[in-house]
Amino acid sequence: MIKVLIVDDDFGMRRVLRKALSKNENFKVIGEAENGVVGIELFKEDKPDVVFMDIEMPEMSGCECAKRIFDINPKTKIIFATAYEGFMQEAFDVYAFDYLVKPFDMERLNNTITRLIEVCNDIHGEDVRKATNTEKSKLIIKNKDGMQLIDVEDIIIIQREDGNTVIYTQKDKVITTESLGHIEERLDVNKFMRTHKSYIVNISRITNIYPYGRWTYILKFGNFEVDALITHKKFSELEQFFN
Repeated sequence: MIKVLIVDDDFGMRRVLRKALSKNENFKVIGEAENGVVGIELFKEDKPDVVFMDIEMPEMSGCECAKRIFDINPKTKIIFATAYEGFMQEAFDVYAFDYLVKPFDMERLNNTITRLIEVCNDIHGEDVRKATNTEKSKLIIKNKDGMQLIDVEDIIIIQREDGNTVIYTQKDKVITTESLGHIEERLDVNKFMRTHKSYIVNISRITNIYPYGRWTYILKFGNFEVDALITHKKFSELEQFFN
């Protein structure tokens, strides 16, 4: 079941989206909000997989709301539904899954719904060759208990999660308040890549890439349960690296 939150100050549009989604058994609308402030609170409570959101709303714009949502969970699939085409670049900047211009026809909406189902079920994919393993070195990370030393070669993913930075290794999970940028500065650029504003990955650990949205892909790391996102631009850089 794919959990959906609808954030739009137009009651009529919320009703249209709810009705369209209710026709598909894969989706469950778990809440509605009339502005971004309420939308963030509902997101924190209900942790939806997908957010349909207007851009121009009172109190907080949809783009600002999206940025805050991605800082909580960067894998959230956000579909902007707006009456204005002019916000598409802003939507691109926050890695929206899709961009629908009101009034949109049902065929266009159904295409988006179909892609959501495909992505959530990991239907598509392509193999990526592995690079060589990283050399042995240590990374010193500050946490609430002091400092922790991590073997760099064991790092798989570093990501923003619930407002913190989380470092995933094969056997451990380290939480720190350090920014991704600060950690990125201490890593070898030939072995680690900032694939997305919310992710740094160990290139040698990548095993598969799957389409994820209009401008993003999802990275898999073998049987490791955590995955990451990569933008279309960074995907092109990754292709060049492996080639």
